[in-house]
Amino acid sequence: MNAFRLALPLLLGATWVGAAAQADGHHDRAAQTCESAVADTVRNMRGREAQDVQFVGSKRAIAPTADAKIGVKGEGVYRGAASRGVPFTYSCAFDADTGATSGVLFRDAARERAASPAAVEPDLTHVSPEACEAATAEALKQKYPRVGRIAFDVSTRKLLPAPNAQSRLEGQVAVERAPGMALVPITYRCMFAPRTGALVSTSLDG
Repeated sequence: MNAFRLALPLLLGATWVGAAAQADGHHDRAAQTCESAVADTVRNMRGREAQDVQFVGSKRAIAPTADAKIGVKGEGVYRGAASRGVPFTYSCAFDADTGATSGVLFRDAARERAASPAAVEPDLTHVSPEACEAATAEALKQKYPRVGRIAFDVSTRKLLPAPNAQSRLEGQVAVERAPGMALVPITYRCMFAPRTGALVSTSLDG
């Protein structure tokens, strides 16, 4: 009986260690696979502009998602034109059963608009581009259930007046509608309420 009492904690401890090691293995695989998919997306979007894609390990966050996948979020940088470092953020979902990634989301500001005397930067004080892009990503996932990569080009953002004193934020997003398909550009639009800046609606063209 005493031997059983001594063996039980050891057995439970070994089981916990084994489960923790398996989880760490899944997390490492998720990080490597997602970051590889994000690097491919960066190169596909930026072409020769994207050199030496690197990820910031200390900024990486890994957590389970609502659909039993492993979510990976983080930051990185690639060497752009004139060797300028261009920072970006990303998120991705990894399926440990199939080894596939989905919902690869990439944001950067690499494509700066040509400067001109008449150029005016959009005033985003009372709207949230992040809320707009999050809602757009969800809309794309519903429209294309097998969506692979979603890449927002933040340099295409335009803030415009809309009826009823609302504000309209629009821009371009490149979407891989299913794994293996070519990225296609889609225009997204978000409507924001006056004064509060609350997100009212999201729409897609394409």
